[in-house]
Amino acid sequence: MIATWVLVALTKLLSSARVQWVGVAPSARQRVYVANHSSHLDFIVLWSSLPASLRARTRPVAGRDYWERGAIRRYLAAHVFKAVLIDRPPPADAADGSRAMAARAAIDQMAAALAEGSSLILFPEGTRGTGAEVAPFRAGLYHLALRQPEAEIIPVYLANLNRILPKGELLPAPLLSRVTFGPALTLAPDEPKDAFLARARAALVRLRGA
Repeated sequence: MIATWVLVALTKLLSSARVQWVGVAPSARQRVYVANHSSHLDFIVLWSSLPASLRARTRPVAGRDYWERGAIRRYLAAHVFKAVLIDRPPPADAADGSRAMAARAAIDQMAAALAEGSSLILFPEGTRGTGAEVAPFRAGLYHLALRQPEAEIIPVYLANLNRILPKGELLPAPLLSRVTFGPALTLAPDEPKDAFLARARAALVRLRGA
């Protein structure tokens, strides 16, 4: 698709991303790429950094409210990225159980995409940060790993994208960035949720100095 080729070329030009595979190699195996999140560029740069054959079967998980706002975003989400669009959960103090229901619905959508053979791009912090630290991972990654244990979890550290396109800015700054893929993780038998999430986060943070 011409639109995909143009978007990938433009993304690589704007981000000047150096791509590293450390202790892992590109593979056709089904994977969940989990990355830190500090910029709207994050999933586009990660997606563009994959070899074309893997990119074609890898779907980013993204907020429906953002990507269904406007005809261009809807087209890109549906026809270029083939994104898994999820509804953002209600506030944490919601008392009617709607937050838990939204979380379960999101896991169901992601598990269904994996069951169909897709790989995913996921930001387990759940929200954008400043780029200074990686926030604790939310429980969704653990529940997804329980549902689809055959999918490898690949930590990906994204460096400098928060400076290329900071929150609230419309135009990117011409700076260099880095995309580092790390060794695969899987959920160990009977591994507690908190232990798994801490291990996955630590694997991602270690890539900062790779």
